[in-house]
Amino acid sequence: MTSKPLFRALPGADALIDISFNDGPLRVPGGRSVAAALLAAGIDRFRATPVSGAPRAPYCMMGACFECLVEIDGVPSRQSCMVTVRDGMRIRSQEGARDLPPVAAASLENAHGR
Repeated sequence: MTSKPLFRALPGADALIDISFNDGPLRVPGGRSVAAALLAAGIDRFRATPVSGAPRAPYCMMGACFECLVEIDGVPSRQSCMVTVRDGMRIRSQEGARDLPPVAAASLENAHGR
């Protein structure tokens, strides 16, 4: 028995875009979260814990666990599962704890644009 798929890609979601991760170039599918794009590219280590240095990667993919923190375009502590990937993004793994720069913290918006 064949049924319609439950999910479908958004228009233009599969177009490849260019980003960098830890200064290395990547071509990833657009139209999805940074976390999903990096996972699709085979990245399996997004950050290290501040205390033990243990590797971490996305877990919940919905912004609850903070395992997917990365630096995006120079701003640390971004939840990669909550940010849509854009062409030209510069993403770096986050090593240990980070503080938000005062200027960057004031300009960040949450997922609801507030």
